Amino acid sequence: MVLDKIKKENDIKKLSKEELAVLSEEIRSFLIQSISETGGHLASNLGVVELTMAMHLVFHLPEDKIIWDVGHQSYTHKILTGRKEGFGQLRKYGGLSGFPKRKESQCDAFDTGHSSTSISAGLGYVYGRDLKGDHNFVISVIGDGALTGGMAYEALNNAGRLHTNFIIILNDNEMSISKNVGGMSTYLGNLRTNTAYQDFKISVTKALKKIPVYGEKLIQHIKKTKSGIKQLLIPGMLFEEMGITYLGPVDGHNIAQMTKILKEAKKINGAVIVHVLTKKGKGFLPAERRPSLYHGTEPFDVQTGKPKKKKTKPSYTDIFSKAICEAARKEEHLVAITAAMADGTGLHRFHRQYPERFIDVGIAEEHAVTFAAGLAASGMIPVVAVYSSFLQRAFDQMIHDVCIQNLHVIFAVDRAGLVGSDGETHQGIFDLSYLCMIPNMTVMAPKNKWELVQMLNFAVSFWGPIALRYPRGEAYEGLKQYNAPICYGKSEWIYDETEIALIAAGSMVETAVKVRRNLKEKGFSCSLINARFLKPIDEEMLMETAKDHKLVVTMEENIKTGGFGERIADFYKEINADVLVLKIAIPDQYVEHGNVEILKKEQSIDENSIEKQIIASYIGQ
Repeated sequence: MVLDKIKKENDIKKLSKEELAVLSEEIRSFLIQSISETGGHLASNLGVVELTMAMHLVFHLPEDKIIWDVGHQSYTHKILTGRKEGFGQLRKYGGLSGFPKRKESQCDAFDTGHSSTSISAGLGYVYGRDLKGDHNFVISVIGDGALTGGMAYEALNNAGRLHTNFIIILNDNEMSISKNVGGMSTYLGNLRTNTAYQDFKISVTKALKKIPVYGEKLIQHIKKTKSGIKQLLIPGMLFEEMGITYLGPVDGHNIAQMTKILKEAKKINGAVIVHVLTKKGKGFLPAERRPSLYHGTEPFDVQTGKPKKKKTKPSYTDIFSKAICEAARKEEHLVAITAAMADGTGLHRFHRQYPERFIDVGIAEEHAVTFAAGLAASGMIPVVAVYSSFLQRAFDQMIHDVCIQNLHVIFAVDRAGLVGSDGETHQGIFDLSYLCMIPNMTVMAPKNKWELVQMLNFAVSFWGPIALRYPRGEAYEGLKQYNAPICYGKSEWIYDETEIALIAAGSMVETAVKVRRNLKEKGFSCSLINARFLKPIDEEMLMETAKDHKLVVTMEENIKTGGFGERIADFYKEINADVLVLKIAIPDQYVEHGNVEILKKEQSIDENSIEKQIIASYIGQ
């Protein structure tokens, strides 16, 4: 196999043209087979095989810096830099990351995971390079989807001022060269890939400036005429107006064309965008037909494309998906908002049933939140469905645009807590800390699938900013009999005993049930309280608990700093309560990728670790 010849970075440069053609197919076959066994991001990686190969042929790693936007499409890059053997442990605990990692390889220039950051990071590299007097190339690879994020345009605006080389590759896997553009676009595209075109523009401008009186007028007239023609015939004029040279479009699956255009891009003094057309899921028919289903996939059958593991229980996302549709049926003012995550957040069903009340703003969480604030101010009831790790991008908008005005915006915070295989950038372990610190914000967390529905209905009838956080994965179906109505700021007693009190937040109620059972078997008396509201905290319950419990144990799937447990400990300190507080939470550190159960053990928030901590604290007081 040609693939076996790739042991380290730059080995690809030793291959013949014939071998390169074989290599691209072998990489695709390897990715399909490997990801079918481990799970991972498939469609996007199948779409950038030749693009990645071309970059590795033209540039020299690790001296040249390739920065991947989001980074989930970097699998071929990892293979070409000698990490093929690690794919058996892709996204597993202690194994290969699904994203670029500086500590994993010197060829990974920048850690990524969230969208629209690559151009900003690339600019930083460019300025650093120039200040040090280095001469390496910096390449930012960004998808057309990521260009819906405002941060990308902020960086492009800055990049237009450059007078030194910076290459931005626009990986466009949504568009194709349309018929109405046709041959003229191809002609102008080919013309613009030649630096002679740039030289010609400069020489003509200089010559016209020498003409007395009319020279400048001619230049302006030509510019206006040229601009009009370009805007009609060529995509990319937005970039040109920002001062960025536009090259392309080019077939991203043609290695020869790609290497040619990248070599031309290296010659340009300034920022340059290379517009590359690719097909998401290329080489695997199910992924080509429905790329969104194979964006991030569980292990699947290669022959059918269907998941190997059949879903038996609904997830919290499934429950939310149905509940919001039912809520919209009853409340005509309810509007659902997503930031390019309709499938992931479960809003696809809402989109089908209420298309006029569904808004996808693109990868733009900041805009989504302020847009929701405007909707709320107009009298609508917006629900922003968003992953916990992505909501943190809109922190300022939550404070400035929603909470200061006390607007009725509902935040459905999905993937709260540990999410597993996507690692540090996707773990939802900060939202309790950053949400609960904002004045006017109310925060809830359901213990099971029925309570999620209750809480959503409560949120719809509420009067201000309110968030409900729920985890990834199967919805807990225990404790169905405990279904008291939701009362603002009030918790729920599940078991009322003495000595030890477990106060659990959301997903940790299920763990608390198991911990309590184990403690009871060992002879300990133990109460269990479902917090329900994480802000405001139930002070009446806390004072009652302090009367007949020696140890209060708070349990949350959130970082300890600024979390639920810290706020309860502070409350007891303020009232001088004679009670010991044990805070079960994630330590002050980032959590890497891996199976959630393994990660819980590592962070000491699993059933057995919690039990040991409780016994040690109770006996040692």
